[in-house]
Amino acid sequence: MNQLSWWRGAVIYQIYPRSLMDSNGDGVGDLQGIISKLDYIASLNVDAIWISPFFKSPMKDFGYDISDYRAIDPLFGTMADFDELIDKAHGLGIKVIIDQVLSHTSDQHAWFSESRQSRDNAKQDWYVWADPNPDGTAPNNWLAIFGGCAWEWEPRRQQYYLHNFLTSQPDLNFHNPDVRQAVLDNVKFWLDKGVDGFRLDAITFCYHDEQLRDNPPKPEDKRQGRGFSEDNPYAYQYHYYNNTRPQTVGFIEELRALINQYPGVVTLGEVSSEDSLATMAEYTQGDDRLHMAYSFELLTDDFSPAYIRHTVEALEQSIGDGWPCWAIGNHDVQRVATRWGRDAFNSDMAKMLNAMLCSLRGSVCSYQGEELGLGEVEIAYEQLQDPFGITFWPMFKGRDGCRTPMPWRHDANHAGFSDNTPWLPVPADHKAVAVDVQEANPESILNHYRHMLAWRKLHPILVTGDIKFIESTDALLVFERRLGEQTLLVAFNLSGQPQSFSLAGLGDKALSPLEGHGLPKAELKGDLVQFDGFGCFYCWK
Repeated sequence: MNQLSWWRGAVIYQIYPRSLMDSNGDGVGDLQGIISKLDYIASLNVDAIWISPFFKSPMKDFGYDISDYRAIDPLFGTMADFDELIDKAHGLGIKVIIDQVLSHTSDQHAWFSESRQSRDNAKQDWYVWADPNPDGTAPNNWLAIFGGCAWEWEPRRQQYYLHNFLTSQPDLNFHNPDVRQAVLDNVKFWLDKGVDGFRLDAITFCYHDEQLRDNPPKPEDKRQGRGFSEDNPYAYQYHYYNNTRPQTVGFIEELRALINQYPGVVTLGEVSSEDSLATMAEYTQGDDRLHMAYSFELLTDDFSPAYIRHTVEALEQSIGDGWPCWAIGNHDVQRVATRWGRDAFNSDMAKMLNAMLCSLRGSVCSYQGEELGLGEVEIAYEQLQDPFGITFWPMFKGRDGCRTPMPWRHDANHAGFSDNTPWLPVPADHKAVAVDVQEANPESILNHYRHMLAWRKLHPILVTGDIKFIESTDALLVFERRLGEQTLLVAFNLSGQPQSFSLAGLGDKALSPLEGHGLPKAELKGDLVQFDGFGCFYCWK
């Protein structure tokens, strides 16, 4: 694979900078902390890192509310630190992808500070402003993800502004060409700094319906997805008019035209829409849109083989020449060890989940801590930091439980993350699976993760081969990967209970189990594959 398409099949390690490593003892992770752990990250055999926002911000949403797109927040360090990070990562063969939050800014951004002052300033239409209804109420029924109405009153303009997230995150008006150009100029700033790609946060939220039409109600049995259950009124609507508007594709094409001036740079879109798989396909088809996208389809509670198969097949059938990217965890959802493992979670399940993710067609986003099998942390209400969780407590406890600091040493205060009290606590059970503990155990989840990623690189069929699912039992996920004349059969026991699978009728060629991946093994007896519990089976056909 050439350097310009390095991202096809890449494993991208997501770093939540507040929680990777604290270098200066203030309890919050930072850029120098990331730099100090790049050798560790390189040892995982990943291809790239994606760093969540580190830009100047009041941190109302922990960096996803940006007040200056071209400045490093002092909490994380300096621009010199970022330059050093880029240089060291590249020296280790690691690509660097950064978050870009394009649809909204902080209310402390200079653009919004000017725009909110009056209806006749230079930035007066850079945000989404609307007059009230005759009775003074909000312009329509749109809701914010983080709770309540998506409109906030501004007395200086005698108008409402739109915020799809927090009230402190006003939405930009992408219908204004000056806004689009300013956004592209900010992207170019980081391109010139030498980044290798952008993860595009909330990319489906850039445009709004200029007629401000009401969103239609959603039936009760449809109120699910991305963690929005009936305890959040956001789930009560189809978000047709404040999300995934048709003009978004045009902006993506403008963005891609800029990106194409920097060969080898990749775009990865976060897609959240009423039909995310269809949107992923639309946003990634052709060579003038996003390189790839991921959605929340595998970030749900459903862990059944039928659901995973349906999700992957549905995307494969619609994506055409687009390229998928899969994730089973990130900084916005409960950790997969808890979400899917529940009471059955063990080290074999963690190994199997990482292997399954790396065996699907497409690229992979792997969230920091998944290489250790970290579970969700219970955070007491008085320790909560996430505004989402504070608003919806106790029905929804927010995202803090998946954002706790990385455990590096089992015998150190705060597991070696910081010399001071960290911004979120490190639980005792995370110390028990700290990096130093797992480094010393050749059978650990961490060492399996390294082994699996290295083994995957040796088999291009797992990186770029086609995928076709095979009928099996309700407990097994079985598919073939095909590349040229090669066919690899892959099977996963997702149940944790003894299972068997017959290879009879799957072809006339001699079957040859593929060894060397270090996974929980299944036993082949004649043409019957037998699993004792969670496990994986790879076989050449």
